[in-house]
Formats: sequence, C-alpha cells, structure tokens
Amino acid sequence: MGPHPAVAAIRLAVRRVLHDLLNEHTAPDVPAATATPGVPGVPSHERPPPPLVLVACSGGADSMALASALAFEAPKLGIRAGGVTVDHGLQTGSDQRADEVVQRLRELGLDPVESMAVTVGRQGGPEAAARDARYAALDAVAERHGATAVLLGHTRDDQAETVLLGLARGSGIRSLSGMAAVSGAGGRYRRPFLALDRQTARKACMAQSLPVWDDPHNADPAYTRSRLRHEGLPALEKALGKGVVEALARTAQLSRDDADALDAWAGQAETAVRDATGLLECAKLYALPPAVRRRVLRRAAIDAGAPAGSLFARHIEEIDRLITGWRGQGAINLPGRVVAQRQGGRLVIRQG
Repeated sequence: MGPHPAVAAIRLAVRRVLHDLLNEHTAPDVPAATATPGVPGVPSHERPPPPLVLVACSGGADSMALASALAFEAPKLGIRAGGVTVDHGLQTGSDQRADEVVQRLRELGLDPVESMAVTVGRQGGPEAAARDARYAALDAVAERHGATAVLLGHTRDDQAETVLLGLARGSGIRSLSGMAAVSGAGGRYRRPFLALDRQTARKACMAQSLPVWDDPHNADPAYTRSRLRHEGLPALEKALGKGVVEALARTAQLSRDDADALDAWAGQAETAVRDATGLLECAKLYALPPAVRRRVLRRAAIDAGAPAGSLFARHIEEIDRLITGWRGQGAINLPGRVVAQRQGGRLVIRQG
C-alpha cells in the first residue's frame, strides 16, 4: 500500500524541484549520473560533491511537511538535506520553540540543522521587518554552508493572499504576480508547494504523525495577512463561491508571465531610447507603450540609487508626467536622494 495521497503529493512536488536543481547544477560536460555519489566506474576524486539543499522550517504544518518530504526524497538522488529555523524573538519562549524545531528536523535525518536568532527592526511595518530579517538569516546560513538552494513552504493559499495584498497596494502587474517558484540570488529560493493547498500539507503531517506548531501570529488580527486569511478570503468565497484561491493563484502565474515579457521588452527598449551620451530621450520614451516606458523609468531610477523597495507606483507616475504631461514642472525628488528632471528634451535621473 502506497503513502497517503497528501504525503505522495508533497513528495512529488519536492522530487520535481530536486530534479530541477540537479539538472541546473550538473556540469554540461559531465554525465548527469556522475553527480550522484556511488556511481560505479567513476573515481571518487572525480565526482562533484553532493549538493546541499536546506529547508526553512518554522515548525508549522507547511514547513514540517516540506522538511519530511525533503528528508525522504533527497537521499535517493544523492543530495544532502539540511534545515534551518529562524528565531525572530517576537514571542516569549521563541528560543525554546526554535530548539524544538531543530530537534524535530534532526529526528527526520536532516544534517546540518541550525537555529538562527535575528533582531527584527521596524522599517516597513512588523510583517515586512520580520520578513527582511528572516531572509537575511536564511541567506547567511545558505552561504555559510554552501547550500545550493533553500526550500520554502509557501502554499497556494499563501499565493492567493499575496496576490490580494498586491491588489490592495495598487502596485501593478508585478505585484499581482505573487511569489515566484524560483527567486533570490542565483535562484536560491524554491517554493515546491505553490500548486498545493494548505490543507494538503496539514493532512500530510497528520498522516505521518508529525508534530506541528501553529504560530499565534497567524491568527492575530493585528497583522494584515492574518485578517486577510481569516476574514477577507472567507468573505470572498462566501460572496463569489469556492475556487477563489485557485483563481487568484492562476492570476499570479498569468501576471508573472506578462510581467516577465514586459520586463524583457523594456530591457531591449532602454538602449534604443538613450542618446550617444546615455541620457534618456523624452520623445523616444513618449513613443513607447506606457507599461514599457514606466519599466524603463523605474529601472533608470533604481540604477541611479533609488531603493527598489521604497520606489512605489506614484513615484513612477510622477516621473512619467515629465514625459507625457510636460508643462515646465520642476525636479521630482525620489527615495535615496535621487532626483528626476527634464532638461532640453532629455530626462536626467541622478543622485541629488
């Protein structure tokens, strides 16, 4: 008798990601089989070291299901599997909780496993600050251990929530594209569960008798995502019927495809709209479709020193009016002490 359907589903999702990683990190002139330790006929000194894949685990159902699937699938492919948990220090006893998660990961057979304590700042609000601290810690652990990738347990439900949050911000199609299956420097972060719902992960944990921890912050109405999860999405499903989560996740993928295509177009157009000195020509910018032009402007502002995370749609709209609604207006101040102004038919974006 095979595994529980939920267990089979999470293992298949992880197996696919691990196969992708092996294909990406196998040298083109070396047969794929040689990347697996113990292959007959291949001298040990010629085999590349087995890659290390880490799982980021909070102890919740999603990440525990992911950890168990990684522990099961990785050894069969000659991949080392480890884990990391981040202690945000936001709750009493969080250090003890982190120690418990470390123990559970070790019981699954993961190695190396470690807990990383972080200090959460205040910039951008509590949720954004915690996320920034968490990813900084995961980056540090991955680099220290030389990990090929870090697996994250975000599910289809998380994706739907992210799309709605992006819609509320009014940040454009890139914001509606939600979380990417592959992200981070060099494709470090992988999200195998974006096509699986939250209940599948929980059922997998129950079927394997895996203890899970439900973070009280996930039910705290003080947090925007928590309110959306427990109030917003249920209200939408009540009004529109079942299938809202699946539709939002599908919207994320379609939006991501469109955004990627527009980004590529903007990258090609940027060279064509600059003069011999590298300045942007307003007339050529005006001729571009608005979606492409605004991407060129955003990229130019970031290149000049504006922090991407602080550069919002309203900033780009103000720069765009220098092109489409020129009436002699003055310079525009942008985050990072960057200034945009129109001079002699050219758009100059630089540090002020």
